[in-house]
Amino acid sequence: YGITYTGTKVKEGRTAAVDPKVIPLGWWIYIEGYGFRRAEDKGSGVKGNWVDIYFDSHEVAENFGKQKAHVYIIGPDNPMGE
Repeated sequence: YGITYTGTKVKEGRTAAVDPKVIPLGWWIYIEGYGFRRAEDKGSGVKGNWVDIYFDSHEVAENFGKQKAHVYIIGPDNPMGE
């Protein structure tokens, strides 16, 4: 547990699950209102134009729920230069 499909350790504020048919794994995205995330995982329920944001707390994730937000595909390079 805690290792993404791409082999990275999950991290709140960075890890997102995507549909790799829509957003390539390893690419950076910007989620309006939430900031930059990296497409590090794919989830069984993440299909099409959905993105799943990782939270350390399951309770926080459940309370966050499903929300609409604009998502911008940035590309493979870290936009924060890290």
